Amino acid sequence: MLKEGIKGTGEVVVTEALTAKTMGSGELDVYATPAMIALMEQTAYQSVGSELEEGMGTVGTLMNVQHLAASPVGMKISCETELVEVDGRRLVFSVSASDEKGLIGKGTHERFIVDNAKFQSKADAKLQ
Repeated sequence: MLKEGIKGTGEVVVTEALTAKTMGSGELDVYATPAMIALMEQTAYQSVGSELEEGMGTVGTLMNVQHLAASPVGMKISCETELVEVDGRRLVFSVSASDEKGLIGKGTHERFIVDNAKFQSKADAKLQ
């Protein structure tokens, strides 16, 4: 049973592949906002994964974050998430990311619990 208070942590080092220039979200060699969001999502879903029933997973449905500061290639990024609300299948997380000098991003992230096989089947049906 999922309860508020579950925390997660994640970490990545900024590489050329994670820059705004490479990811197409800007022109500079700094940590890309889409990369930060991906780290936040990954940290959130991994934090609750072991608490779910077999065959169940979560999918992201809402991300509301601010990217507050730039981080250069080579800098370590740390992410922290906390499950702050459980409303049936809806999960709301507080998310934040920091580099070695301080906070670079913060906000909220919403996920829904799904049956993985049913969800994939429904998505695949769009190809029919």
